[in-house]
Amino acid sequence: MRGHRLGRLLVTLSAVAGLALVGVGVARLPPRPPQPDVAGVPPRAVTAPSLPPMPRADPVEVRISRIGVRAPLIPVAADPAGALEVPPLDRPGVAGWYSPGVSPGEIGNAVLVGHVDSPVGPAVFFDLGRLRPGDTVHIARADATVVRFAVDGVVAYPKDGFPTDLVYGPGAVAGLRLITCGGRFDQDSGEYVDNVIVFATRTA
Repeated sequence: MRGHRLGRLLVTLSAVAGLALVGVGVARLPPRPPQPDVAGVPPRAVTAPSLPPMPRADPVEVRISRIGVRAPLIPVAADPAGALEVPPLDRPGVAGWYSPGVSPGEIGNAVLVGHVDSPVGPAVFFDLGRLRPGDTVHIARADATVVRFAVDGVVAYPKDGFPTDLVYGPGAVAGLRLITCGGRFDQDSGEYVDNVIVFATRTA
């Protein structure tokens, strides 16, 4: 999708933490179904259980029973221009894993991204804002292990106030960040004005 603005996460490089997400936009679509209200619960301080760190392994599937998500994962990465590609719009049920970062289960923050909608309707992360603290996210990995995370908080951030350090910064435990677009859709720019971010910590 290089050179194609639709269906990409546009990012800018940060000297501190690597990437700052700007948007996932699908321009000039018909009126969208209303999105769920975002929980608006800032990530809480979590005392993670004492778990041995996991070796690196590619994630292959994300499962979130609370919102009915069971989706394959594909690797994505930022190009030299700072554009982070996500799955193509003709695969709205697929999510992406930021593969230059840590894998789910390793120490640090693993990052998953996905569309909120598509030309045919809601996409994989349409209901991400419905998650609440304590909800679980399961990630199946290529080494046949499954990692469980508990949601710590769900927040919508203006795209010009993306919390780069909280998303891509280092961590002392195995964390997970799930990201999509949200808020008002700006017809002029063809993008949503916010990013919805779920913060989660490994529990098993």
